[in-house]
Amino acid sequence: MNRADAGRPRRGSTGGPGEGRQDTRSLALEVLGRIERDGAYANLALRAALDRSDLDRRDKAFVTDLVYGTTRMRRACDHMLDRFLHDDVEPEVRTLLRLGAYQLHWAGVAPHAAVSATVSVAPRRVRGLCNAVLRRVAELEPSWPGPAVELSYPDWLVDLLTADLGEQDALAAMSSMNRPATAVVRDDGYHQDRASQMVADLEAEGLVSEGARPGLVLDLCAAPGGKATAVAAAGATVVAADLRRVRLQLVRDNAGRLGLDLGLVVADGRRPSFRPGSFDRVLVDAPCSGLGVLRRRADARWRSGPDDVVALSDLQVELLRGALPLVRPGGLLVYSVCTLTSAETTGVDERFRAATGVRPADPLPEPWRRHGTGGLLLPQDIDSEGMAVFRYRVA
Repeated sequence: MNRADAGRPRRGSTGGPGEGRQDTRSLALEVLGRIERDGAYANLALRAALDRSDLDRRDKAFVTDLVYGTTRMRRACDHMLDRFLHDDVEPEVRTLLRLGAYQLHWAGVAPHAAVSATVSVAPRRVRGLCNAVLRRVAELEPSWPGPAVELSYPDWLVDLLTADLGEQDALAAMSSMNRPATAVVRDDGYHQDRASQMVADLEAEGLVSEGARPGLVLDLCAAPGGKATAVAAAGATVVAADLRRVRLQLVRDNAGRLGLDLGLVVADGRRPSFRPGSFDRVLVDAPCSGLGVLRRRADARWRSGPDDVVALSDLQVELLRGALPLVRPGGLLVYSVCTLTSAETTGVDERFRAATGVRPADPLPEPWRRHGTGGLLLPQDIDSEGMAVFRYRVA
């Protein structure tokens, strides 16, 4: 069993949700095919498939686990399967075998159920092969050549996080991100990870006081609107900006459902058109590699590469330099990213301060780890997304 799942409760011998329901494996296989064959994003492909299905909530949860789990553990599944595959197989067959291997070694499905139900959705011409391979995988006690294979990450990412975080914290973070995300719901019903809520709390802190005007806040990269709506709900006046109109519509929809009134502006954060010194606070929740939220973005580890980290860090510095003039003297600029790389966190902070001379604000409180002049949350710290935050007080 993968060390990431040590202590995880296993389902009973009935095979878990979906046993006897071919629809669950068929649907999971369909979505996995779209991810692997068509390059579809896992969350979008899965949501569309579940929305048009007639499965109940329990079976939808099972399909979600199959899709996200198989996608996460793809490399580890291949390592086990390749022991018993002596020739190349078609991509569709490999996807099916990965689905079976995930059920056998991570999803807690009873072996007979995992094998028989998976083989039943295979094309008839390869059912014998799939049955034989999966039965061998069911009996296997896997050995791993290293943590990149065992935890199912690309080598470059394991090397990078180990260099940036240290081996112990990196392995713990990667193990944590192999477990499904915990659902967290705000008091107003909005689903938002606790790390993101903590960023919004930092942005809203001290902005609203009795008898004073509400603070004016700009969320420069606002979509889909979780942080902007949280700050608005705290009583601040919020302007939400984003580069693309279609993404700004997500902010509008979320604000409308929560009964909140936000200003909405299509704007390029690198060259924003707002008047200098207009805002008490500006939040730059910047586009990033997302390497702190891999439990939620199951396929991101296979989509990103080291060049993406470098390119995104350049964009992040540009966004901060565009945002700085918009903050009034004495106001606060907040930078946050849901990633763990040094290039996008302490590296961006150092480059930005060197270019502008801006000074960091007070250190962040616990549970934020001290991270250069800012703070860092690793996924294992409070069972949340990985997040980094830096705050600057404008002179």
